[in-house]
Amino acid sequence: MTRFLKFILLVFLFSGCHSKKEEEKVPKPTVYIIGDSTVKNGQGDGAGGLWGWGDPIVQFFDTSKVVIENHALGGTSSRTYRTKGLWDNVLNRLNPGDYVLMQFGHNDNGPLNDNFRARGTIHGIGEETEDIDNMLTGEHETVHTYGWYLRQYITEAKAKGAIPIVFSPIPRNDWNSEGKVIRNDDNYGKWAREVADFEEVCFVDLNAKMAAAMNKLGKDSVTGFYFFKRDHTHTSAEGAVLAASKVAEGLKELEDCSLKDYLLANPVIKFPVKRNVWIIGDSTVANGRDSVIGWGRELYAYMDTTRVNVINKARGGRSSRSYRYEGLWKEVLDQLKKGDFLLIQFGHNDGGHLDKPKFRGSLKGMSDSVIQITRPDSTMEIVHTYGWYMKKYISEAQDKDVSVIVISQIPRNIWHDGKVERVDDSYGLWAKEAAEAEGAFFIDLNNAVAEIYETMGPKMVSEYFPKDHTHTNEAGAKLNALTLAEQIRELRDCKLRGYVELK
Repeated sequence: MTRFLKFILLVFLFSGCHSKKEEEKVPKPTVYIIGDSTVKNGQGDGAGGLWGWGDPIVQFFDTSKVVIENHALGGTSSRTYRTKGLWDNVLNRLNPGDYVLMQFGHNDNGPLNDNFRARGTIHGIGEETEDIDNMLTGEHETVHTYGWYLRQYITEAKAKGAIPIVFSPIPRNDWNSEGKVIRNDDNYGKWAREVADFEEVCFVDLNAKMAAAMNKLGKDSVTGFYFFKRDHTHTSAEGAVLAASKVAEGLKELEDCSLKDYLLANPVIKFPVKRNVWIIGDSTVANGRDSVIGWGRELYAYMDTTRVNVINKARGGRSSRSYRYEGLWKEVLDQLKKGDFLLIQFGHNDGGHLDKPKFRGSLKGMSDSVIQITRPDSTMEIVHTYGWYMKKYISEAQDKDVSVIVISQIPRNIWHDGKVERVDDSYGLWAKEAAEAEGAFFIDLNNAVAEIYETMGPKMVSEYFPKDHTHTNEAGAKLNALTLAEQIRELRDCKLRGYVELK
């Protein structure tokens, strides 16, 4: 090969490598989404079963080519999203070629000035203003029209080289006398369109698109599935996906919008991912049979099962020791995943024999004491304390990033001088100490249920115990499950509380 050919080859190879490196340096565009709770509800984790369309929309895009960031915040209006500094956080990050998707309006119709939210805007798109001394913030403020605020977002985004896209607000689950969804095409939907036209930016009439879809489904199909009966504004997971699909549909129809190039041709939507609530315990928790039912069978009725699976793995006759020895815990542990929840209640059978059938007794207390026993098959078993077993369940679950709630055992139908027998100085105490030692949550179900029993009286309570003083029937199991759900709602730092649904 001549020197000239070698030179040409080296130049070609160098140029190729250089081009590849240059391509790698080109950042992906980012789609910033701003809006209210119909775009992002709460923390975007579906608390209370409510979601905004800004969460599932990411699944409609090819995220190898574009980044989606949902910066919407519930409770904001076109005015307060700006005055709270939320827009500045987005604006400062904008780069040329990025996109800004905006949807406001649901909260703009509130009071201009009060000591509660002070988030309203003046109707229309004009230049009218009103000066106020904001009762909420204590600051002087000039309030503008809805259209004025939208124009500010648009012009400032454009100045950074970003591409704004305006959306009309999704419809509420409100229907007129003719059985049609009430639209906002004579107010916020109209004004959003007018601002987009005036500023020559893309507009998607999301209100009209979703209203048409809801009309086709019908009020009875929409209510309770896409919207919950208790809330006519915020969508369920299914409703958020419906709205997001209409966002994607609207983007595809825009002639001069490059964002549609990043949409997937056939998106597969998996939203939301359900989290698992695992339950382990004894017969007072297990599903049971005939007239004997544990609370674990009934807990699902007080949980939002659109977002969680309740999996009851409690087994009758087991203790904290035997549940582990028999391999039942390993079956659960192997299936635990990050983000799951684990509810643990043992104690009823831990006071049994240590070295006789059914081999389920554990040593009392919280210490590291052990004894060795010989089982009928000549195998040796090291028996630990109740507290040791409980701490092992907790720590092993936490190693898999599982949130653990330890629960004291339900009370037996045993009374002394008009009071239900408690376990405050035994298994209830040790369950609490195990939870505290490992940083788990604790619920004193024993005392919570006992207090309810005492208000009912022995005669009425006896109807919950059809065979003995330990095992409840269906009605008793439902009472215990409801009481537990109410107690979970009181755990301020426990994410499971957001999945409790009390009817």
